[in-house]
This record gives sequence, C-alpha cells and structure tokens, in this order.
Amino acid sequence: MKVGIVGLSQVGKTTIFSLLTGIEVDLFSQEHQRGTAKVHDKRVDILTKMYEPKKVTYATLEFFDTPALKINDKKERTAVFNLLQNVEAMLIVVRAFKNDSVPYPEVEKPIDQLKATLDEFLFRDLDVVMGRIERLENAKRKLEPKEEIELKLLKRIQEALENEQLLSQIEISEEEKKMLGGFSLATLKPIAIVVNLDEEQFTDKNYETKDEIVKLCEKNGFAYVELCGKLEMELNALSEEEKMELLKDLGVEETGIQRLSNALYRQFGLISFFTVGKDEVRAWTLRKGSTAVDAAGVIHTDLARGFIKAEIIKYEDLIKLGSEKAVKDAGLMKLVGKEHIIEDGDIITIRFNI
Repeated sequence: MKVGIVGLSQVGKTTIFSLLTGIEVDLFSQEHQRGTAKVHDKRVDILTKMYEPKKVTYATLEFFDTPALKINDKKERTAVFNLLQNVEAMLIVVRAFKNDSVPYPEVEKPIDQLKATLDEFLFRDLDVVMGRIERLENAKRKLEPKEEIELKLLKRIQEALENEQLLSQIEISEEEKKMLGGFSLATLKPIAIVVNLDEEQFTDKNYETKDEIVKLCEKNGFAYVELCGKLEMELNALSEEEKMELLKDLGVEETGIQRLSNALYRQFGLISFFTVGKDEVRAWTLRKGSTAVDAAGVIHTDLARGFIKAEIIKYEDLIKLGSEKAVKDAGLMKLVGKEHIIEDGDIITIRFNI
C-alpha cells in the first residue's frame, strides 16, 4: 500500500519518513521522497527461529514524503496533493514537541495543526469536485445518463465538504466510490495521525490538547499513534541488544516506529499471510476479505493462473503443536479452493499446475 505523509512545516514529517524507511533526507529538501518501510511482526521472528531460513522478508508499506503544506495557499496545496495522486492512504504528522531552536508552524497548538491540515484536505477535495461540476454543467451537449448520475453524486459530495464533513464519514456506496476513483479525493482515503512528542511529553504520556486530538480521531475513525522522533533516532543508532534494553527501561515492548507501522497496517484494512521453509520465511500483504487465489497472485501471477488448491495452516496451531507434520496429523491443515477467504496469520502453500 502507498501512504502519503502530510503535515505543516517543522512538525517532524521528514524525520518520521526517514525513521520509517531508513532513507536519510535533507530536512530542508523540497523534493518528493519515496521509500519502503518494514512492518515489524513478531510472528515472523518466531517462524524464523523455527525454520532457520536463508532469507527473512517482512511485509512492507510504501511511503511518500512531500513538501510542507501551507495554510490557505491554493498553489502549494495543489502541488502537494498532485504528488499524492496515487497514494491509497494518508499519514498526518502533528507536532507537540517543544524546541525553541525549531520554529513552530503557522499554528502552534497540536489540535489547531491537525484541524488546519484537515481543512487543507477539505479545500483540495472541494476544488476538484467543484471543477468537475462546472465542466459538466457547462458542457455544450446533453449529458449522458452516467454523467447525470455523476453530477448528482458530486453535488452531494460538494454539500458534505462545504459542511466540513470528511468523505470517509458519509455514506458512499462501493459503486459510487468507483465513480469517484479518478479524482483521488483526500478525505475519502483512510487517514492516520502521528503526534511527534518530546522526551518529557513521552514520559508523561501527555501533551497540550491531547484529549481534543484523541476525541477527533475517535470521531472520525483515524488511527492514532504517539512517538518521540528524537528518541526514535537515538534508538535507531543502537544495536538490537541495546535497543531492547532501553525499551525495557522505558516500559514499552516496541519502538514508536514499529507501533506506527503496525497501526497503519491495521487502519488500512491489511492482513498478513505467511510462506515458510528453509529457503525463506516471508510475510505477504493482502486486503481483508481477499481469497486464496488472490494470495496466490500476490506471490506470483503463475500461481494464480495455475491454481488448484491451497494448503492452509493456522499460525497459532503451528506454534502450539511445533511442526507442520504435527498440525497435519492433528487434522488441522485445510485444503481450500479459490474462493476461500484468507485470514490474518494463515500459513499458505499453493498447489498449482501450468
């Protein structure tokens, strides 16, 4: 999945991108950056210990970092969102950390930053929708039936946006979503919020306007994660052993970046299935509700084309019983057809013939 990282200036957006992807970026760069982030999964670690493979591959998310948004600047807003045309989800970075050497964005309070950023999303979608409505209404010909349906839908969308409603929160059918697909509407995409704290705020688990941000996220169904960018950079420089020791001292099991990538994975409706063996243990990404033949196609198109059956073992059964043979002997291995719905944690072997 492709995720766009968005935020006002000086919020730590590029730091978050670098921590997620491992790509070092000039903090003052105005370039569009792209990178891949590993989705840490303890199940992969446990399967690796069990199989001792030559190669280990985690699931990934693809991130796009963009220049900072400027409040009420249509030209800059258009430029930023044009770069994000093809992303499927949005990550908004909000600054809570205090640092006198780093100027605040145009608004200081975290809740005001978030509201200002969401306003830019609304304005952008309104620009796009009104532009399309104008073209349809000014067409020098009779509209086709499907265009009449589109115009009616767009006017409903316009009304919602003018009432400051995010499109993800209004009733839109799957057919209507397909109709709107070409517009890449920002407020129709899944949204997650990460609040960038300083070390004191991280320790206190509190910052100015936290309650308001949490309520806004709950109301709109946003994923919500807090992390301390400065601390994450320090953790990044440590060995794995030193990192685990510091995390233990902090009273947490995962780094903020691990929590963020996992939260995004869940928020965006994704699941992982696994392929295992001595050559490789690998996590693969699927959307919830995908079928066995979809999973085969993710591994390789030839597997989908020649699909016969899929062998499914539940991760929990494998860990409990200790081996694939024990799972099969217990009658817990399933042989399923193309339309079987894959669940998170399924361990899959595809039977195929081409």
